[in-house]
Amino acid sequence: MADVNRGNRPLSPHLQVYRPQLTSITSILTRITGIALLAGAVLVVWWFLAAASGPEYFAFADGVITSWIGDLVMFGSVWALWYHTLAGVRHLVWDTGRGFDLTTATQMAWGVIIGSVALAIFTVVVI
Repeated sequence: MADVNRGNRPLSPHLQVYRPQLTSITSILTRITGIALLAGAVLVVWWFLAAASGPEYFAFADGVITSWIGDLVMFGSVWALWYHTLAGVRHLVWDTGRGFDLTTATQMAWGVIIGSVALAIFTVVVI
């Protein structure tokens, strides 16, 4: 039978007990970028709907998206797309049973981070 008199100890480990690791941060960031991609997609759909609504409303929506804050959001969306894609490839590698040792997992985490930044800059500059 479980000891019900545990005092003030937590029942499970909490964030103050463990130091965040690169692999856990990249895993959490994968989920965050997935949600951010949805927000970026809604913004693009709004832009398309504004284009179909008429020239005045499209001018407003286009002004928002091509402003400096809109450019920042769109660049963030491009980065999130690349990050989420590379993290998905990392998970596909893990699904084969490879890359679970600490050295390889850390290298793959850095690859996702550096690769996503490089590919986002390449996408914005070239396209």
